[in-house]
Amino acid sequence: MPACFVTGTDTDAGKTLITTALLALARRHGRTTLGLKPVASGCAATPHGRRNVDALALQAQSTPATAYETINPFAYLPAIAPHLAAQRAGEVPTLDALVDWARTRLAEHRDLTLIEGAGGWRVPLNDREDLSGLAVRLELPVILVVGLKLGCLSHARLTAEAIRADGLRLAGWVGNLLDPGFAEDDALYRDNLATLEGTLDAPCLGVVPRLDATTPEGRAQTAADHLVLLDAD
Repeated sequence: MPACFVTGTDTDAGKTLITTALLALARRHGRTTLGLKPVASGCAATPHGRRNVDALALQAQSTPATAYETINPFAYLPAIAPHLAAQRAGEVPTLDALVDWARTRLAEHRDLTLIEGAGGWRVPLNDREDLSGLAVRLELPVILVVGLKLGCLSHARLTAEAIRADGLRLAGWVGNLLDPGFAEDDALYRDNLATLEGTLDAPCLGVVPRLDATTPEGRAQTAADHLVLLDAD
């Protein structure tokens, strides 16, 4: 599957971790990769321009090497909702602009391209459009990252319903353990995962436990050990 849009059940569900892990796994198979972050808030001002740690992690897993500006065209300093960060910068990102940008990137024909969203499925891009509209306009299959914690069942099912209501296919989902306490009762933990498997109606690409690795590269490589690719042999 050459291109997918990655979304999450909420902010901090683990989209970047899972996106970089899938890219790292594809690289292990000798495949070319590209990780894209169209809009990022919470950037740092550097001598090279605004830089976002998530976008940098995606850049590190992109092969052949790719310029930062290619990966993250809209970068904003405040760590707030992207449309509000854009307003404070005096900018209005639009779906038309993102679609033109994304089509150029997709034309590079990498073996695997993953476009990571921001926040959850309904995060606004501007006053009229949602960032998920990029996936809709490009007709991309969607990978859902489920942040495993109390309440994730409803969040995951509602997000899956919204994705399908927008006319897109949920290609797969990944569980990412956020709350260690959520897995303390092993039987209950497995029951929660079984509920997700039975209700999301899409393949589970893996479940990532809490990781000891602290660097973005280390976390991506360790998480990759727990995942499978959609088109893996």
